[in-house]
Amino acid sequence: MTAFDRLKKLCDSQGISVNKLEEKIGLSKNTLYSWKKNTPKGSNLIKVSDYFDVSTDYLLGRTDKKRIDEIKNDPYKVIAAHIDDDVTDKELEDIKNFIEFVKSKRK
Repeated sequence: MTAFDRLKKLCDSQGISVNKLEEKIGLSKNTLYSWKKNTPKGSNLIKVSDYFDVSTDYLLGRTDKKRIDEIKNDPYKVIAAHIDDDVTDKELEDIKNFIEFVKSKRK
């Protein structure tokens, strides 16, 4: 299934045409139809993702899980963290505990 196929399916489920979606998110006419043959441009992919509240990975066919929180809740996905300078000791401990939890599940 192509990115356009997924986009079209989302549009159909919400009763909106692809052309109307383009208008609503500020894209030129037929921009999204180009997804039939071309890889979506990142900024347009994000606009569609935000509109439908789905992950860009879903639109690209990299996962069947639509929402980013579904992916985040999968403990077997890659753990990536950016720790701000103002992280509390409690938050840092929670991060370490989560990493250990995931490691223990993979054994």
